Amino acid sequence: MRGISGVRPVPVAEGHRTTMFEIFFDLVFVFALTRVITFMAGTPTALTLAQGLLLLLLLLYSWGPYTWVGNLVRADVGLVRAATLVAMAAIFVVALVLPDTWTQGAGLVDAPLALALAYVVGRAVQLVVLFWVSTTDPPLRSTLRLFVVPVVLAWFPLIGGALLGGAGQTALWTVALLVDIGGARIASAFRPWQLRSVGHFTERFGLVLIIALGESLISAGAGPRTMAPVSAAVAAALLGLASTVCLWWLYFDRLAPAAREAVGSVPEDRRGDVAGDAYGLGHSPLIIGAIYVALGIEKVIDRLTEESAHAEPLGWEAATALYGGAAVYLLSRLVFRRLTLWTIHPTQVVAAVLPLVLLPAGRSLPPLAALALLTVLLVGVTWFERRMDRRDERPESARPLRPEKP
Repeated sequence: MRGISGVRPVPVAEGHRTTMFEIFFDLVFVFALTRVITFMAGTPTALTLAQGLLLLLLLLYSWGPYTWVGNLVRADVGLVRAATLVAMAAIFVVALVLPDTWTQGAGLVDAPLALALAYVVGRAVQLVVLFWVSTTDPPLRSTLRLFVVPVVLAWFPLIGGALLGGAGQTALWTVALLVDIGGARIASAFRPWQLRSVGHFTERFGLVLIIALGESLISAGAGPRTMAPVSAAVAAALLGLASTVCLWWLYFDRLAPAAREAVGSVPEDRRGDVAGDAYGLGHSPLIIGAIYVALGIEKVIDRLTEESAHAEPLGWEAATALYGGAAVYLLSRLVFRRLTLWTIHPTQVVAAVLPLVLLPAGRSLPPLAALALLTVLLVGVTWFERRMDRRDERPESARPLRPEKP
């Protein structure tokens, strides 16, 4: 298959899995995600955290259609590979300029405009490839006719905001995000995407999450260490590692394979709809939560490098990233579980909101103590979820049935 270089795209089989080329593409994409940490870590304020969330959402929901492309045709063959390389270059440009996203420059194309134009190129490549693939696929062409409208409309406030700068940029980019995501969700509700390979689709999302966890941990551990007491630096690094292991365990140990099996058991005509809801609404926020936790760990380590500040309270911004990110991850995990396995327990909801309950306490603690408290909480939640998983291991006939959509 790798030697095929024909003009026509190569359809994937039902058992198709993620290719090495797609993993390479996703590495560049996750690099852009981790650059959002660099942007937020520069001046961590409430506004910066919100702007970082906006950037994460724009990136995540621009990556999603590439998953569908790779689920329809081979992404590592012929012209589809060439187009994906163009998109990869655009995402790399986004990553390079991302830390200066809200910094207006004197040149003709400053960082905000470069990001907006590169983003448009990435989305345009998606549309061109998808419309090319749909020439022999009338249902896909019908879906794209609705999907293309909000995607293109979102480009105008995106470019306009980059030219305007400041608060206007934030407002217009928020409008662009709402038009893009909201319109695409409405379009897919009327014309669901086709899902050819469940294994490829679920594996692709899982790989991006695990790369994000790994890259985020590297990013959080890349700060200066010259002024930090050795014992404090090592303790913070180990606590950050333990927290990340818990986040990995909570998704990959049992939930991910169970969700893949559940999506595969859905009737073929509804499979794309269910997968789009579960992985679009429930899975992407998992990555966002992991990014914010990494930001919080990085700020803890930064504080430990300041001899006069490592005993002072962590503060609201860093605590919000650390504890709020954990809460987003845990709550998104339950949304994902609900949309795939169709069951959650009230005690799981209580466990998921505990980071928010402990946020004021974490804000008042010294940085290392705040990180230790969160780590203990995540270890406890992981242990609790292991018990809940065993409770759910019962005959298939005893599980609740997924309701049919009207």
